[in-house]
Amino acid sequence: MKIELLGITPNAEELIENAARTCYKSEAKGEIGDLIIKLIKSGHYSVLEHAYATFRISEVSRALTHQLVRHRLCAFSQQSQRYVNEKQFDYVIPDAVYSLKEKNPTIMRDYVVEFKEDMTTIQNMYDKWKAYGLRNEDARSVLPNACYTEIVISANLREFRHIFEVRCDRHAQYEIRKCSLEMLRILNEKAPHIFKDLMEKFNTQEE
Repeated sequence: MKIELLGITPNAEELIENAARTCYKSEAKGEIGDLIIKLIKSGHYSVLEHAYATFRISEVSRALTHQLVRHRLCAFSQQSQRYVNEKQFDYVIPDAVYSLKEKNPTIMRDYVVEFKEDMTTIQNMYDKWKAYGLRNEDARSVLPNACYTEIVISANLREFRHIFEVRCDRHAQYEIRKCSLEMLRILNEKAPHIFKDLMEKFNTQEE
């Protein structure tokens, strides 16, 4: 999994505070960030929509991106299986596959090897249908959700907070949780007053 911040609104916290002061017709007081903390505590999230961030997420599964694109207030650009030939696709092996041996210690089976063999079988199926003359857009029907994909996501900082609230929770699916926690960590470095409370919340969950 690779998470790369492609861009973020310059001086995002200062911009948000300027917008917020318009609402209250107030002058700047104290340090940048003080007002943002008060706004978040009071539930005044709309001003966070003035700042945006863009990430490139790669070496993740389509199972992850199928969940991510449900956040409809984001902009997405995803690697196409119609225009990109999957003649040798890479894939994500779920963490749960690695832990199966621990749950079933008496069973003489290498679950990881078996999973890889299944992926090879699917690769052969894809190649077969391509050889028969199917286009990518039809041959892709046999491909698994485990397939590697790449996606660019842009959203305002209010929407990223919503994504993190839902996807960083310990009950979220493991792969999208790992991805969201990393995006949260990165954005917290750029705009700490906006994401500090979420960092503290989800760090507590890890303990």
